[in-house]
Amino acid sequence: MNGIHTRRRRIGLAVVLLAAVAIASGLATSASASKHDNITLTVDVFGDFGYHDLYTQYEASHPGITIKEDTEDYAGHHTGLAQHLATGAGADDVVAIEVGFIAQFAAQPQNFVDLRQQGASALKSRYPAWKWGQGVARNGSVIGLGTDVGSLGICYRTDIFKKAGLPTSPAAVGNMWKTWSQFLGVGKRFQAHAPAGVKFIDSGSNLYNAIIAQANPAYYDARGKVIASTNAKVKAAWALTMQAIASGEDLGLAAFSNDWNTGFKKGTFATVTCPAWMMGYIQGQAPATSGKWNIASVPGGGGSWGGSFLAVPKQSQHPAEAADLAKFLTSPASELYVFKHTGNLPSEIPVLKSKAVQTFRNPFFSNAPVGKTFATSALNLKPQILGPHQGDSQTAASKAIQRVEQHKQSPDASWKQFLKDAAAVS
Repeated sequence: MNGIHTRRRRIGLAVVLLAAVAIASGLATSASASKHDNITLTVDVFGDFGYHDLYTQYEASHPGITIKEDTEDYAGHHTGLAQHLATGAGADDVVAIEVGFIAQFAAQPQNFVDLRQQGASALKSRYPAWKWGQGVARNGSVIGLGTDVGSLGICYRTDIFKKAGLPTSPAAVGNMWKTWSQFLGVGKRFQAHAPAGVKFIDSGSNLYNAIIAQANPAYYDARGKVIASTNAKVKAAWALTMQAIASGEDLGLAAFSNDWNTGFKKGTFATVTCPAWMMGYIQGQAPATSGKWNIASVPGGGGSWGGSFLAVPKQSQHPAEAADLAKFLTSPASELYVFKHTGNLPSEIPVLKSKAVQTFRNPFFSNAPVGKTFATSALNLKPQILGPHQGDSQTAASKAIQRVEQHKQSPDASWKQFLKDAAAVS
């Protein structure tokens, strides 16, 4: 999951549904019934990964094991993990790491259990090479198993588009914005006829992060050098975002803020950059808007924003049990279950290609064929070069854009401060 994203939707479905999904898909879980002494395994995530029913199933098949989840916000979670590793204490048994931070933690293999020692090597063929490689340290240690990938689309409100006189079918909408410049052009048309108080996009930082997600390289080159200040693609993404703000298309909300959440409920913006995991977020924040959303292709042709990994810090008192839990939570059946009930797209090739994913339609999003749309994008994805402080650079950019939206700095002054902030954390 990226960038900056938080999953807060609680999954309250019966465990029997998971078993049905596993049987229907023919994909086995990694869990096996066994007897343990009383052990509590702690899992540290940012937001809600949709694991609660999975915990219940795992506990049922592993007598003696109890699972406790700690949930934090995106930035605090990763900052806290870095502190726990630095001090040698305080880390949970299983920790989630977002793709923007995976390079930073993969550079510290001494702090994590090498999951090859727990059978992870046999799982390599299930993953796209780039996804597997992101969780591998330079010494060959496997520190993380992939959870999801953040294939990109654009979620849009069909009812609001209709009021503004725009097409509403995904094909027609996608054809209007093959490029990001065309996307802003559609926004200009939208604003000319939009309902009072409604803007075309929710957040300048979400627009910017989607454009950056398609840039390769973006903040780092292949040697790990910071190139934000000299990369024309980064500057172009900033310029387009400033154009959206200046033209009045941007509502200027901070992603994952209370105001942003309210905007979903009240329909104060018409589009939102939509990685696969965003579907679950929208459903959780605005359940009454079911059937009013649809999903179109993203300008620029594909891309990925977000996706995460599960790792086991060496501080764990139960590394074997923690590793087995991580393997279960990232098993094909578990990832398929989470996808069907939250939208988080599986990162494993057999699941992405499975009939269960390829034929899946989401009724909340006007019965859009989200399985085929997002899975095809993931299978064809060309990954971005990641640096050790990718997530920190993205956070610095989002803050810079928000300063402009809030009229605290001019675009030029905020750009210069962003470059300084990005250089300071790299």
